[in-house]
Amino acid sequence: MADTVSLTIDGQTVTAPTGSTILQAAAAAGIAVPTICYHEACTANALCRLCVVEVKGARLLQPSCVAAAADGMEVQTRSERVERSRRTILEMLNSAVDLSEAPAIQAQMADYAADPARFPEAERREPPLLDDNPMYVRDYAKCVLCWRCVQVCAEDAQYTFALNFDGRGYHTQIGTFFDLPMPETSCVFCGQCVGVCPTNALKPRREWLLQEGKTPDEIMEMSRGERRKSRRR
Repeated sequence: MADTVSLTIDGQTVTAPTGSTILQAAAAAGIAVPTICYHEACTANALCRLCVVEVKGARLLQPSCVAAAADGMEVQTRSERVERSRRTILEMLNSAVDLSEAPAIQAQMADYAADPARFPEAERREPPLLDDNPMYVRDYAKCVLCWRCVQVCAEDAQYTFALNFDGRGYHTQIGTFFDLPMPETSCVFCGQCVGVCPTNALKPRREWLLQEGKTPDEIMEMSRGERRKSRRR
């Protein structure tokens, strides 16, 4: 088997190691393909479909994060069909969740001229913010279900399995087993889930408190009080 494959991406001849995905081949050639669920520290899961590309001869658009690059393949990353698909995905996400703290996705909205008001009657996800531990808050009204947090909490990094997902279709959500407060789960508060979240659905608690108007002194006093309360339990 040859060590490399040669393909054409947006009219540019690209050589990539055998086994590369189209996304990896494009990145190596300096061709940007937008992503949301993909993260280099996580197993590619092809959930968001924002990275789709058009491959000559293929009936469907291909998720470039998992589609293998092949010899002789002809790929378009910004065809009219691809752009229409990405624009619709972004509009649907914007109609369902709060993306105000997702600058990368907001930049993609602008790039693809997505209309944030295209689906005015869509049901928005508005679960209450969860402030149940001293390290981070969980604001699932901002969650796009990319699964990054679940992946790094599981086999991709931490092997802690504190976070998981349940439900089906529109009712799928991220949470803990039996909806337990985070301190009652297997969470070790490593912070990796916060680090990979693309929308600030998971946010350091101190940052959130500062945004809520608390002063550093007030936050320090709150922390002392919570530690005293914890010691009394």
